[in-house]
Amino acid sequence: MNKEQARIRTGDEMRPEDHSFEGDYRPPSSVPARTQVRVDPLQTDFLVRLADALNTTLDLQTLMQRTADMVRAVIDYRIFAILLLNDRTNELRMRFQIGHTPEAERMRIPMGRGVVGQAALTREPVLVPDVTRTENYINVNPDVRSELAVPLIVKNRVIGVIDIQSEQPDYFQQEHLHLLKLTASRIGQAIENARLYTRVARQAQMLQVLNEISREITSILDLESLLERIGTLLRRVIDYQMFSIWIVNEQDHVLENRFALRFGERFYPDEKLPLNQGLVGAAIAERRLIHAPDVRKDPRYRMFNPETRSEMAMPLIYKGKVIGILDIEHTRPHFFNEDHERAITTLAAQVAISIENARLYQRVAQQEQSLEADLAMAREVQLRLLPSVKPKHARAEFSARFLPARTLGGDLYDFIPYDAQRSAVVLGDVSGKAAPAALYAALVSGIMRSEATQKLSPSEMLKTLNDALQERHLDSQYVTMLYAVWNDENLTVQLSNAGAVQPLFCRDGEVETVKAEGFPLGLFPDVKYEEFTLSTQPGDSLIFYSDGIVDAQNAAGEMFGSERLAVTVKKNMHKSASKMADAIMSEVGRFQKGVERFDDETVVVLKVQAAKS
Repeated sequence: MNKEQARIRTGDEMRPEDHSFEGDYRPPSSVPARTQVRVDPLQTDFLVRLADALNTTLDLQTLMQRTADMVRAVIDYRIFAILLLNDRTNELRMRFQIGHTPEAERMRIPMGRGVVGQAALTREPVLVPDVTRTENYINVNPDVRSELAVPLIVKNRVIGVIDIQSEQPDYFQQEHLHLLKLTASRIGQAIENARLYTRVARQAQMLQVLNEISREITSILDLESLLERIGTLLRRVIDYQMFSIWIVNEQDHVLENRFALRFGERFYPDEKLPLNQGLVGAAIAERRLIHAPDVRKDPRYRMFNPETRSEMAMPLIYKGKVIGILDIEHTRPHFFNEDHERAITTLAAQVAISIENARLYQRVAQQEQSLEADLAMAREVQLRLLPSVKPKHARAEFSARFLPARTLGGDLYDFIPYDAQRSAVVLGDVSGKAAPAALYAALVSGIMRSEATQKLSPSEMLKTLNDALQERHLDSQYVTMLYAVWNDENLTVQLSNAGAVQPLFCRDGEVETVKAEGFPLGLFPDVKYEEFTLSTQPGDSLIFYSDGIVDAQNAAGEMFGSERLAVTVKKNMHKSASKMADAIMSEVGRFQKGVERFDDETVVVLKVQAAKS
């Protein structure tokens, strides 16, 4: 197609002399000038159809395709492009094209460079009849001979350029320029609306993704798994190439890498970063996002990955304190945009909380492991504090059973030999549970053992213990205790009670409660304790037990109670002390039926025997 064959078309092919245009339109020299400018109905029809095409979509790609189709209806171009201006880089980027090579499509054209750059800079259309005679022309396609570029201006701001090219010199005429100007004036605002809609839709989608990410990472408590998941999820909103999370080491004043990805592969940098250097140091010092569009032009940049060209470093702040840095990088300069900045800023707070929660959980888990080891050792020590052997008397048999509610228990029992005929039987229950109760029980046991050499009566022993605990007073700590002394010579039991559960006495199938009372040890000073003497005969049984026995509950919330205990004792009255103790613990266990024990359970049985012949 040569210059004479060029046509302005609106659907069907039209002759230039069949219509005229508004504004500064001037007919070709071959057409006689009109004495009066009139509105061309074909042009009006074109503008109406253009408006309809633009007003029925907010999708940017569809909008630009329709524009290309509408322009082709009136200008028979071979090469077409719409370039949009990147405000951050001040460069034009091809967003839609027909007929261009892939190399041309990837180009970034600075303002003022080439025909399109000149149109954007001068804000005026540029018509080049022969590009070979233009010094500013960017020669990407050697077959191009003529070019027409018209700036897209919205609210006095250049947003891009619409550009058409031909393989024939002098192809484009003033009529084409005028039509392209009319087109540009209409599509500029439509493009801005579409970009705004796209931006809002993308932001809404990004917020939804960020919300999903926040919900997911808050449920991960393993630190290694959390950091890996953060790297995976962040790629849904930012197509980074390098990603790393650095944690502040306050002791050494450095950043230590805890997780890093490089081109999708995990890597393990050994280098530690100073807190006051590089972009990460600036992010820590300024406590805000540091975005370097081109790290080669940023004096703060310290090279870590040689391929990096753009970088964002976001401080992770928890309770006003920087705990680390979230760093993402790309090999392309000016890659990250405002949407990326908003995304990483929005996500950083939740990442900081999740990391701190995971670190806290990790510390707690480590402490629990250490504590479990300590508790296992403490339980071993506690069990060794319990008597390893029972008293051996001709007329009495002794047995004890102990089940702590936790690893450590607050119940204690002991057998203390006085002489060949006498032994003390002790059962105590410390307030509270677990380690504090066990430690207090050890304290009580130690004092009691040290005083046992004096062979004190039950009332004297309880008073001595109470006075000693008053000297070592601990708030809210006390112990209830039964202290009894068995005399194998006259078959008597001397008994004093410091607030413990009253024991049961069984004789000839009758089970009674020994009515002995008193104040717990360690609560009040200068307390005196009553003392009772029980005379026994062969076959009698005395059962000491902690409140964990009668307070044991089943799944229905019922307690084992003293009545069930009395029935159990009566049913097993003819058994030995050991078998009776076993029967009581078994009956309590069957009653609980797997319900977790909430209190220590202790039973001590004294069974009076007949004299051996």
